[in-house]
Amino acid sequence: MILILVKGTILAFLTALGTVGNIIIFVSHTHMFWGTEKKSMHLILIHLAFTNIIMLLFKGIPRTIAAFGVRNFLDDIGCKVVCYLERVARALSVCTSSLLTVVQAVTMSPSHSRWRRLQPKSAWLIVTVFPFLWIFSFLTNINLLLYITSVNTSQVTTSEYYCYFQPENQKVRWSILSAMVFRDALSQGVMCGASGYMVFLLHQHHQRVLQLRSSKFFYKTPAEIQAAQSVLFLMLCFLLFYWADCVFSLLLNSFLQNNLILNAREFFTLGYAILSPFVLIHRDGHISECYSTHGKRTLRRYFFPVSFQ
Repeated sequence: MILILVKGTILAFLTALGTVGNIIIFVSHTHMFWGTEKKSMHLILIHLAFTNIIMLLFKGIPRTIAAFGVRNFLDDIGCKVVCYLERVARALSVCTSSLLTVVQAVTMSPSHSRWRRLQPKSAWLIVTVFPFLWIFSFLTNINLLLYITSVNTSQVTTSEYYCYFQPENQKVRWSILSAMVFRDALSQGVMCGASGYMVFLLHQHHQRVLQLRSSKFFYKTPAEIQAAQSVLFLMLCFLLFYWADCVFSLLLNSFLQNNLILNAREFFTLGYAILSPFVLIHRDGHISECYSTHGKRTLRRYFFPVSFQ
């Protein structure tokens, strides 16, 4: 009983923490986008935060309820909707992260590079990509609606599950899993290629910095380089959580069916959605500056409502 309470409390805390972090990213980048300078990166991060919130709501909350030992709280339709939207949000997270890496690589490309020509002339052009990502994610996960059903006591005897993947045929299981892995591997291939290009550009930038320092020139790191470093760190976190989740999924779908592996897999499934906003908050000084300025204005308005000329 104590273990159930501890597990449920931890999941509830992590889900709430990740949701609050993504809301901060969503609000702050919306505020920055409608400010003086409109950047496509702001729109992509807004979309990434939104997909992470969907992921946490449709994966974290049901998982927390199940961790407290509550069973059969979803019917067949509820299970289909919850699991389908959770998978769609996960696919959107993969695609949006790939788009984020590609756009950042294009942005920091040299002005004479061919890649720089791909940079959108207007930030609003990025918005036209989002419907295609949603349609792609909806279509590639639509087969799950045929095989997801609510938990039946004759099928599952542990409270760790709140929905059930219906087909007992291992060929069907592996074909669906292989299709998802192939889709995600394609997106991650683009992501890794863009990340490798950014690493190459960062290496060239580092060599120029060493030359400037040896010449005793003062040099300040450009904002594009700082943003590229943040994106690379974010992509490393994504790849770590994603492939750890894949490994545990393979173990669960093969021969190791135990609660320890299931709990570890659930943590890695939610880990990127929980950690990524705090990586961005830590790496991006504009967010803390934005909230600091807003806090000062609020305090000034509260304590000094009258402006003296």
